Amino acid sequence: MLETTTGGAGHGTAAADRMLSIGAVLSELREEFPEVTISKIRFLEAEGLVEPFRTPSGYRKFSPEDVGRLAQVLRMQRDHYLPLKVIREHLDALARGEQVQLPSPGGRRELLDGSWELEADAPTVARVGRAELLAAAEVGEAELDEWESYGLIAPVSEGVYDAEAVTVAKLVADLGRFGLEPRHLRAMRGAADREASLIEQVVAPLRRHRNPQTRAHAEATAKELATLSVRLHAALVQTALRIRLD
Repeated sequence: MLETTTGGAGHGTAAADRMLSIGAVLSELREEFPEVTISKIRFLEAEGLVEPFRTPSGYRKFSPEDVGRLAQVLRMQRDHYLPLKVIREHLDALARGEQVQLPSPGGRRELLDGSWELEADAPTVARVGRAELLAAAEVGEAELDEWESYGLIAPVSEGVYDAEAVTVAKLVADLGRFGLEPRHLRAMRGAADREASLIEQVVAPLRRHRNPQTRAHAEATAKELATLSVRLHAALVQTALRIRLD
């Protein structure tokens, strides 16, 4: 039963029956975000993305507005690959009544539904600094140093990373929660390098052509080949798992 309290972040006794525990919030969010955890919600609170009310005994109580804000944050992370700093700035701008626009969602759909592709003209997130990358992946310096030592992530210059590093970092962090360490992922990195080399060989003659249209066709072809390569890899993994688990 919710405690009746007064004051604090605009949550009074009249709204007490609408307040949710962190467990109830988790249940609501998991309908859209099955991967979310209580630790994730606490992390977003620590980063200042949401400020739940605290009862005198210290329990967190979330309003429907808090839950909506959390859903916004998770949606922007999932669909736009934005670091938390950018998300916070976006939400603050909305709170000030400013009209702001997010980048279009990155060109990644579900790998295994047969519709995943890389869109040639999809906009990408601007390059990010080391601190933003750490915040996006929710890890510390030691973890990122280890990932770099295994070649999973590499800066484009000192302390600066491209947009794809954010996606890689999140995926490596997620795999780590299942006990997969960077040393286990070296094989994936090696396979990716070999696939990239194969695609490069296919499009190399087109890229050397003097005609700008032909060179542009080479870029489009490389993206299409990358899409097919990823879909093939996902299908092969699923097939292998079915064989082993049946």
